[in-house]
Amino acid sequence: MATTEGTLVASYNRGMRLLSHCGGVITTVVEESMQRSPVFTFPDARQAREFGTWVDEHFPQIRDVAGATTRSGVLHDIDQYAVGPMRFLRFNYTTGDAAGQNLTGKATLAASEWIRDTHPDHPHFLLSGNIDTDKKHSQMNTLQTRGRRVVAEAVVRREPLRELMGVETETLFHHRQISNAGAFLAGSASNGAHAANALAALFIATGQDAANVAESQSSITYTQLLDNGDYYWSVTLPSLIVATYGGGTGLATQRECLDVLGCYGTGKVDKFAEICAAVVLAGEISLSAAILHGDWVPAHDTFGRNRP
Repeated sequence: MATTEGTLVASYNRGMRLLSHCGGVITTVVEESMQRSPVFTFPDARQAREFGTWVDEHFPQIRDVAGATTRSGVLHDIDQYAVGPMRFLRFNYTTGDAAGQNLTGKATLAASEWIRDTHPDHPHFLLSGNIDTDKKHSQMNTLQTRGRRVVAEAVVRREPLRELMGVETETLFHHRQISNAGAFLAGSASNGAHAANALAALFIATGQDAANVAESQSSITYTQLLDNGDYYWSVTLPSLIVATYGGGTGLATQRECLDVLGCYGTGKVDKFAEICAAVVLAGEISLSAAILHGDWVPAHDTFGRNRP
């Protein structure tokens, strides 16, 4: 983890230790999708609507034109949204082991130019109508997935939690109810504690595009207090954007970090996404327990790297 916060490293280590004592973390990549969103404009809404039908009818050709520009990107569908005389298209791709923003941009440009040249009206387009919401969080990406949607879940057992964190599962569950209300009140992109801390440190260490933290940090925490007193805890990251090949992942130190995790190269991106989600879960547990046990502020005084 590339961070200037010593306390952060200690906290994640503590969360990982607890999860290991409880049997580990189950991680699941649920969906994959990367977008570009051109917008086509027409004299009126009716022509824009008819254009949408034309796009549906010509999807196989559009897919082939886009696919000819890339070895790893595959266009799997196009969402459509109508606003006045405009038709917003959201091209959804799988991108293999690449994060995919650049390859989807190139593929979508080729497809949009083909649409413009082939459609009888030769409509004007902009390559991005901004509903891909690149480098910024959106509710659309929470619902529809951008990058990878990955879930990390664990059962936190009562005894290890008490011994390692000094907190009871019932207290943790009560805190979760208050945190949910606070996140709702604030209109937050996450009802968790601090997913961005884990992801920023991992992204910098492994050569990811650090600006993607803006989207990737969005998270949904769901918990249950089980009948036996144990505590089910899951974190869902609906727009985790990571790569194990290309871009900064090939830099010497960053590649070494990916190698340490067994995640450099092709066929490894889902594994890395799962690790990211598991680390987020470890940090959520540790920080929540620190707040409840009163360790939060003293830990920064003890482990902060700016201390003598």
